[in-house]
Amino acid sequence: MTILIIEDEKPAARMLQRKIEKLGFQVNQLLHSVEESIHWLKNNPHPDLLFLDIQLSDGLSFEIFDNINLQSAIIFTTAYDEYALKAFKLNSVDYLLKPIDDEELESAISKFQNQFQKNSISGINFDAIKQMLTNPIEKTYKTRYSFKIGNQIKIISIDQIACFYSENKGTYIHTYDNRDYLIDETLDEVVVELNPTDFFRINRQVIVAFKAISEIQVHTNSRLKLHLQSYTKDDLIVARERVNDFKNWIS
Repeated sequence: MTILIIEDEKPAARMLQRKIEKLGFQVNQLLHSVEESIHWLKNNPHPDLLFLDIQLSDGLSFEIFDNINLQSAIIFTTAYDEYALKAFKLNSVDYLLKPIDDEELESAISKFQNQFQKNSISGINFDAIKQMLTNPIEKTYKTRYSFKIGNQIKIISIDQIACFYSENKGTYIHTYDNRDYLIDETLDEVVVELNPTDFFRINRQVIVAFKAISEIQVHTNSRLKLHLQSYTKDDLIVARERVNDFKNWIS
């Protein structure tokens, strides 16, 4: 299997390469711009699998497809929001949301191996996705959660929530008055409903509210440890691969 990465941030490209090669696959080429990618793809056999960042230094990567009839399956690597991810799903394209998680990367490659065939990319409507990215609809976010407790319907406003966490295959809301409520959604579903200005997923188990953070400490292995108002169940550790994004979020 031949693999190509198109990513304008060279450290991010090399990190993704290491992650892929750690899984036992070889990355054949790293490219970093629209212009460079067009030139390379015009003069070389197209790879079986392409990891493609959306926003490159010289434009959207969709401009590549204005010049190249790509004969590869694509896994997008993106920091874009839910509306774009839905578009990729509808077009049978997989995606990895930055920062890229090792397990999600392995799952995406397995999906390619099990389901994708070369040339399957030809039916994708890149123009529709590009239009959605360059002229996105206004995003709305969740303002409340409701769920059944016995014979009653409980409503929790978003400004009452200190964090969301997963435990024993369940997803819970933790409120500022130190109560926990089980909800039906997964953390993956919850995170795309929340305003990213107010909430951040620090690891695979926890999403925290900005205003709930009372203290931040330097932890081992370049990680960070958080203290939240009212939440004392477990140590809240920012995963190492999410520390930089977390620092940008709080700044």
